[in-house]
Amino acid sequence: METAAISIKESHLDPAQAIYDTRLPSGEPGLYEVNKGQTLRIIDLEGNQAADVVFFNRHDTDEHYSLTETMLQQGGIYLTTGSVLYSSDSRAMLTIVADTCGRHDTLGGACAAESNTVRYALGKKFMHNCRDNYLLCTQQSDSGLGKADLVPNINFFMNVPVSAEGQLKFDDGVSGAGKYVELRAEMDLWMLVSNCPQLNNPCNAYNPTPIRLLIWD
Repeated sequence: METAAISIKESHLDPAQAIYDTRLPSGEPGLYEVNKGQTLRIIDLEGNQAADVVFFNRHDTDEHYSLTETMLQQGGIYLTTGSVLYSSDSRAMLTIVADTCGRHDTLGGACAAESNTVRYALGKKFMHNCRDNYLLCTQQSDSGLGKADLVPNINFFMNVPVSAEGQLKFDDGVSGAGKYVELRAEMDLWMLVSNCPQLNNPCNAYNPTPIRLLIWD
C-alpha cells in the first residue's frame, strides 16, 4: 500500500472567531461535541506531542472512525491535507482541509498498560496511558460510550514509518511548535481525545505537552 505524500496547507480561519477554544493539558483526556459543517483545529503547541483521537457518530455510536475503511478508500496509511476519514459504515466522517504538519499516523494505536509492558518494561505497566484515559473519560460522560466502543485511533502529529519488512518504527516527529491539523465534520460527532501521557518514548523528548482545540461554525 502506498503512503500519501505530505501536503501542507495553511488555514484562513481566525482563532478570534472560533466558537470554542480550549487547552487540553498534557496527559489528559477529553470528550467533545463537533457538529456537521463545523471546522475543528488541533494545535501541537510545543511540538512532537501525540494527540490520540477517535471519532463516533453522535447519534449512533456503533458507527465510528474506521482505520481499515480510511486506508482502503484513499489507498494510503498516513493522513494529510485532503484525506477523508471514513466510518465503519463506509461514510465520510471528516475531511482534512488544512494541515501544517503534513503527516499523521493511523497504525501505531494508543498506548496501554499492556503495550507499555511489552515495549518498555514490566515496571512500566501501571504508568498513565491513553487507553486508561479513554476508559476514564467515557465512564465519566453521558455519551453512552464504554470499553466495547474503543477502536483503533488516529495519532495526530505522530510519525510512525513502516519499514520494508513491514515493521512499525516510532520515530521522532515531523511536527513542531504551533503546527496544526484542521478538519471539517461531515456528520455530528463525538471526538474522544487522549493527549498522550507517554513518558517512555523519545519521540516527544520524554516530555508530554498541552494541545489546543478550536471549533468554528
